[in-house]
Amino acid sequence: MKVAICGISGFIGSSLKEAFEAEGYIVVGISRVDLSSGLEHLQELLRDANALVNIAGAPIGGRWTKARKEEIYNSRIETTRKLVEAMNGMASSPQDFISASAVGIYDEINVHDEFSLNYASGFLAQICRDWEREALKVNPAHTRLSIFRLGVVLSGRGGALKKMIMPFKFGFGAKIGSGEAFMPWIHIDDVVKAIVEGVSSPRASGVYNLVAPEILTNREFTAVLAKSLGRPAIFTLPSKLIKVIFGEGAGLILDGQQVIPQRLLADGFEFTYPTLVLALEKEFGSAKSR
Repeated sequence: MKVAICGISGFIGSSLKEAFEAEGYIVVGISRVDLSSGLEHLQELLRDANALVNIAGAPIGGRWTKARKEEIYNSRIETTRKLVEAMNGMASSPQDFISASAVGIYDEINVHDEFSLNYASGFLAQICRDWEREALKVNPAHTRLSIFRLGVVLSGRGGALKKMIMPFKFGFGAKIGSGEAFMPWIHIDDVVKAIVEGVSSPRASGVYNLVAPEILTNREFTAVLAKSLGRPAIFTLPSKLIKVIFGEGAGLILDGQQVIPQRLLADGFEFTYPTLVLALEKEFGSAKSR
Protein backbone atom coordinates (compact mmCIF):
# COMPACT_ATOMS: atom_id res chain seq x y z
CA MET A 1 0.00 0.00 0.00
CA LYS A 2 1.24 3.45 -0.93
CA VAL A 3 0.07 6.90 0.16
CA ALA A 4 1.24 10.28 -1.11
CA ILE A 5 1.17 13.29 1.21
CA CYS A 6 1.30 16.87 -0.01
CA GLY A 7 2.34 19.03 2.94
CA ILE A 8 4.47 16.32 4.53
CA SER A 9 6.97 18.75 6.09
CA GLY A 10 4.43 20.40 8.40
CA PHE A 11 3.61 19.18 11.89
CA ILE A 12 0.44 17.46 10.68
CA GLY A 13 2.18 15.96 7.66
CA SER A 14 5.10 14.61 9.67
CA SER A 15 2.69 13.04 12.17
CA LEU A 16 0.76 11.46 9.31
CA LYS A 17 3.96 10.07 7.79
CA GLU A 18 4.86 8.35 11.06
CA ALA A 19 1.37 6.91 11.46
CA PHE A 20 1.10 5.57 7.91
CA GLU A 21 4.56 4.02 8.08
CA ALA A 22 3.62 2.36 11.37
CA GLU A 23 0.69 0.78 9.48
CA GLY A 24 3.05 -0.57 6.83
CA TYR A 25 2.39 2.00 4.10
CA ILE A 26 5.00 3.28 1.68
CA VAL A 27 4.84 7.07 2.09
CA VAL A 28 5.79 9.53 -0.64
CA GLY A 29 6.03 13.25 0.07
CA ILE A 30 5.08 15.92 -2.45
CA SER A 31 6.98 19.18 -1.96
CA ARG A 32 6.77 22.69 -3.42
CA VAL A 33 9.60 21.73 -5.77
CA ASP A 34 7.59 18.73 -6.97
CA LEU A 35 4.55 20.92 -7.56
CA SER A 36 6.57 23.23 -9.80
CA SER A 37 8.16 20.38 -11.77
CA GLY A 38 5.24 19.67 -14.10
CA LEU A 39 2.32 17.26 -14.34
CA GLU A 40 4.35 14.29 -15.54
CA HIS A 41 6.58 14.54 -12.48
CA LEU A 42 3.55 14.65 -10.17
CA GLN A 43 1.98 11.71 -11.96
CA GLU A 44 5.15 9.69 -11.50
CA LEU A 45 5.05 10.38 -7.75
CA LEU A 46 1.39 9.36 -7.66
CA ARG A 47 1.90 6.19 -9.69
CA ASP A 48 0.58 3.13 -7.80
CA ALA A 49 -0.53 5.31 -4.85
CA ASN A 50 -3.70 4.07 -3.18
CA ALA A 51 -4.42 7.49 -1.71
CA LEU A 52 -3.38 11.13 -1.85
CA VAL A 53 -3.65 13.31 1.27
CA ASN A 54 -3.48 17.05 0.61
CA ILE A 55 -2.82 19.15 3.71
CA ALA A 56 -0.50 21.71 2.11
CA GLY A 57 -0.87 25.39 2.90
CA ALA A 58 1.15 28.33 4.19
CA PRO A 59 0.53 29.28 7.86
CA ILE A 60 -2.36 31.73 8.21
CA GLY A 61 -1.24 33.52 11.38
CA GLY A 62 0.24 37.02 11.48
CA ARG A 63 -0.63 40.26 9.74
CA TRP A 64 -2.13 39.82 6.29
CA THR A 65 -0.28 41.97 3.80
CA LYS A 66 -1.25 41.71 0.14
CA ALA A 67 1.72 39.42 -0.53
CA ARG A 68 0.90 37.32 2.52
CA LYS A 69 -2.71 36.85 1.43
CA GLU A 70 -1.56 35.76 -2.02
CA GLU A 71 0.77 33.19 -0.44
CA ILE A 72 -1.96 31.86 1.86
CA TYR A 73 -4.39 31.60 -1.05
CA ASN A 74 -2.11 30.16 -3.73
CA SER A 75 -0.47 27.60 -1.44
CA ARG A 76 -3.90 26.01 -1.08
CA ILE A 77 -5.87 26.66 -4.24
CA GLU A 78 -3.09 26.41 -6.83
CA THR A 79 -1.62 23.36 -5.09
CA THR A 80 -4.96 21.56 -5.10
CA ARG A 81 -5.55 22.53 -8.73
CA LYS A 82 -2.24 20.97 -9.80
CA LEU A 83 -2.85 17.78 -7.81
CA VAL A 84 -6.32 17.31 -9.27
CA GLU A 85 -5.11 18.01 -12.80
CA ALA A 86 -2.38 15.41 -12.35
CA MET A 87 -4.80 12.77 -11.04
CA ASN A 88 -7.39 13.42 -13.73
CA GLY A 89 -4.74 12.88 -16.39
CA MET A 90 -3.72 9.45 -15.11
CA ALA A 91 -4.98 6.16 -16.50
CA SER A 92 -4.89 4.76 -12.97
CA SER A 93 -5.17 7.50 -10.36
CA PRO A 94 -5.27 7.15 -6.54
CA GLN A 95 -8.54 5.62 -5.39
CA ASP A 96 -8.86 8.04 -2.48
CA PHE A 97 -8.24 11.78 -2.27
CA ILE A 98 -8.42 13.40 1.16
CA SER A 99 -8.21 17.16 0.88
CA ALA A 100 -8.04 19.59 3.78
CA SER A 101 -10.25 22.59 4.32
CA ALA A 102 -11.16 24.50 7.48
CA VAL A 103 -14.11 25.30 9.71
CA GLY A 104 -13.44 28.95 8.89
CA ILE A 105 -15.85 28.39 6.01
CA TYR A 106 -18.76 28.64 8.49
CA ASP A 107 -20.33 31.80 9.92
CA GLU A 108 -20.21 32.81 13.60
CA ILE A 109 -23.95 32.77 14.16
CA ASN A 110 -25.22 29.24 13.58
CA VAL A 111 -24.39 25.76 14.85
CA HIS A 112 -22.76 23.82 12.03
CA ASP A 113 -22.73 20.16 11.11
CA GLU A 114 -21.46 19.04 7.71
CA PHE A 115 -24.78 19.83 6.05
CA SER A 116 -24.74 23.49 7.04
CA LEU A 117 -24.69 25.99 4.19
CA ASN A 118 -24.41 29.04 6.44
CA TYR A 119 -21.02 30.22 5.25
CA ALA A 120 -19.02 33.27 6.27
CA SER A 121 -18.07 35.98 3.78
CA GLY A 122 -14.51 36.95 4.70
CA PHE A 123 -11.13 36.09 3.23
CA LEU A 124 -10.71 32.79 5.08
CA ALA A 125 -14.16 31.59 4.11
CA GLN A 126 -13.47 32.46 0.48
CA ILE A 127 -10.23 30.47 0.62
CA CYS A 128 -12.11 27.46 1.96
CA ARG A 129 -14.81 27.66 -0.70
CA ASP A 130 -12.28 27.97 -3.52
CA TRP A 131 -10.10 25.25 -1.96
CA GLU A 132 -13.00 22.82 -1.86
CA ARG A 133 -14.15 23.82 -5.33
CA GLU A 134 -10.79 22.78 -6.77
CA ALA A 135 -10.85 19.45 -4.91
CA LEU A 136 -14.35 18.73 -6.22
CA LYS A 137 -12.98 18.78 -9.79
CA VAL A 138 -11.35 15.38 -9.25
CA ASN A 139 -12.90 12.71 -11.48
CA PRO A 140 -15.46 10.90 -9.27
CA ALA A 141 -15.44 7.88 -11.58
CA HIS A 142 -11.84 7.13 -10.60
CA THR A 143 -11.22 8.81 -7.25
CA ARG A 144 -13.30 9.08 -4.09
CA LEU A 145 -13.08 12.51 -2.47
CA SER A 146 -13.26 13.33 1.22
CA ILE A 147 -12.96 16.94 2.38
CA PHE A 148 -11.86 17.35 6.00
CA ARG A 149 -12.70 20.74 7.51
CA LEU A 150 -10.17 21.20 10.29
CA GLY A 151 -10.57 23.13 13.51
CA VAL A 152 -7.60 24.42 15.52
CA VAL A 153 -5.20 21.46 15.66
CA LEU A 154 -3.54 21.07 19.06
CA SER A 155 -0.06 19.59 19.21
CA GLY A 156 3.08 20.18 21.23
CA ARG A 157 5.04 19.72 18.00
CA GLY A 158 3.82 22.89 16.33
CA GLY A 159 0.84 24.93 15.26
CA ALA A 160 -1.34 27.17 17.39
CA LEU A 161 -0.79 25.54 20.78
CA LYS A 162 2.92 26.39 21.00
CA LYS A 163 2.06 30.05 20.38
CA MET A 164 -0.84 30.00 22.84
CA ILE A 165 1.15 28.82 25.82
CA MET A 166 3.98 31.38 25.68
CA PRO A 167 2.16 34.24 27.49
CA PHE A 168 0.83 31.78 30.08
CA LYS A 169 4.36 30.69 30.93
CA PHE A 170 5.22 34.29 31.82
CA GLY A 171 2.03 34.81 33.82
CA PHE A 172 0.19 36.78 31.15
CA GLY A 173 -2.50 34.29 30.18
CA ALA A 174 -5.55 36.08 28.82
CA LYS A 175 -8.91 35.50 27.23
CA ILE A 176 -9.46 37.10 23.83
CA GLY A 177 -11.91 39.99 23.64
CA SER A 178 -15.20 39.11 25.31
CA GLY A 179 -14.14 35.48 25.52
CA GLU A 180 -17.45 34.40 24.03
CA ALA A 181 -16.20 33.41 20.57
CA PHE A 182 -16.27 29.65 20.05
CA MET A 183 -13.01 27.74 19.57
CA PRO A 184 -13.46 24.56 17.52
CA TRP A 185 -10.40 22.43 18.26
CA ILE A 186 -9.07 18.90 17.79
CA HIS A 187 -5.98 17.06 19.00
CA ILE A 188 -3.38 16.10 16.40
CA ASP A 189 -3.72 12.41 17.28
CA ASP A 190 -7.41 12.46 16.35
CA VAL A 191 -6.67 14.27 13.08
CA VAL A 192 -4.15 11.59 12.19
CA LYS A 193 -6.48 8.80 13.31
CA ALA A 194 -9.36 10.12 11.19
CA ILE A 195 -7.20 10.44 8.09
CA VAL A 196 -5.52 7.04 8.46
CA GLU A 197 -8.88 5.38 9.07
CA GLY A 198 -10.30 7.24 6.09
CA VAL A 199 -7.67 5.59 3.89
CA SER A 200 -7.35 2.14 5.45
CA SER A 201 -11.07 1.64 6.16
CA PRO A 202 -12.77 3.93 3.67
CA ARG A 203 -15.96 5.54 4.90
CA ALA A 204 -18.47 7.49 2.84
CA SER A 205 -17.09 10.36 0.80
CA GLY A 206 -17.91 14.03 1.21
CA VAL A 207 -17.38 16.63 3.89
CA TYR A 208 -16.28 15.85 7.45
CA ASN A 209 -15.81 18.32 10.29
CA LEU A 210 -12.55 17.46 12.05
CA VAL A 211 -13.25 18.98 15.45
CA ALA A 212 -13.60 17.50 18.92
CA PRO A 213 -17.17 16.88 20.13
CA GLU A 214 -16.65 19.27 23.07
CA ILE A 215 -17.76 22.81 22.20
CA LEU A 216 -15.92 25.56 24.11
CA THR A 217 -15.81 29.34 24.08
CA ASN A 218 -12.49 31.16 24.22
CA ARG A 219 -13.16 31.95 27.89
CA GLU A 220 -13.66 28.25 28.68
CA PHE A 221 -10.70 27.17 26.56
CA THR A 222 -8.45 29.72 28.29
CA ALA A 223 -9.51 28.55 31.75
CA VAL A 224 -8.75 24.90 30.94
CA LEU A 225 -5.40 25.80 29.38
CA ALA A 226 -4.41 27.91 32.39
CA LYS A 227 -5.29 25.12 34.80
CA SER A 228 -3.39 22.57 32.72
CA LEU A 229 -0.27 24.74 32.77
CA GLY A 230 -0.66 25.69 36.43
CA ARG A 231 -0.61 29.37 35.45
CA PRO A 232 -3.03 32.26 35.97
CA ALA A 233 -5.23 33.72 33.24
CA ILE A 234 -6.51 36.94 34.77
CA PHE A 235 -6.05 39.28 31.83
CA THR A 236 -8.13 40.21 28.80
CA LEU A 237 -6.60 40.96 25.41
CA PRO A 238 -8.84 43.72 24.01
CA SER A 239 -10.37 43.21 20.59
CA LYS A 240 -9.31 46.70 19.51
CA LEU A 241 -5.66 45.95 20.24
CA ILE A 242 -5.81 42.70 18.27
CA LYS A 243 -7.30 44.56 15.31
CA VAL A 244 -4.52 47.17 15.45
CA ILE A 245 -1.81 44.50 15.57
CA PHE A 246 -3.20 42.04 13.02
CA GLY A 247 -5.43 44.17 10.81
CA GLU A 248 -7.66 42.02 8.61
CA GLY A 249 -6.05 38.91 10.09
CA ALA A 250 -7.61 39.70 13.48
CA GLY A 251 -10.70 37.81 12.37
CA LEU A 252 -8.72 34.59 12.68
CA ILE A 253 -8.36 35.29 16.42
CA LEU A 254 -11.62 37.08 17.22
CA ASP A 255 -14.12 35.11 15.15
CA GLY A 256 -15.18 31.61 16.06
CA GLN A 257 -17.55 28.92 14.87
CA GLN A 258 -19.75 26.46 16.72
CA VAL A 259 -19.03 23.21 14.88
CA ILE A 260 -20.14 19.61 15.44
CA PRO A 261 -18.35 16.51 14.04
CA GLN A 262 -21.70 14.94 13.19
CA ARG A 263 -20.55 12.59 10.44
CA LEU A 264 -17.54 11.26 12.35
CA LEU A 265 -19.78 10.50 15.32
CA ALA A 266 -22.37 8.86 13.06
CA ASP A 267 -19.62 6.69 11.56
CA GLY A 268 -18.68 5.48 15.03
CA PHE A 269 -15.35 7.29 15.15
CA GLU A 270 -13.89 7.15 18.66
CA PHE A 271 -12.05 10.28 19.68
CA THR A 272 -8.92 9.61 21.71
CA TYR A 273 -9.23 13.10 23.18
CA PRO A 274 -12.90 14.12 23.24
CA THR A 275 -12.31 16.82 25.88
CA LEU A 276 -9.75 19.60 26.13
CA VAL A 277 -8.74 18.43 29.60
CA LEU A 278 -7.66 15.07 28.17
CA ALA A 279 -5.95 16.66 25.17
CA LEU A 280 -3.89 19.01 27.32
CA GLU A 281 -3.04 16.27 29.80
CA LYS A 282 -1.48 14.46 26.85
CA GLU A 283 0.67 17.49 26.03
CA PHE A 284 1.32 19.02 29.47
CA GLY A 285 0.61 16.26 31.95
CA SER A 286 3.71 17.07 33.99
CA ALA A 287 3.57 20.86 33.53
CA LYS A 288 2.56 21.54 37.14
CA SER A 289 5.64 19.78 38.48
CA ARG A 290 8.12 21.69 36.31
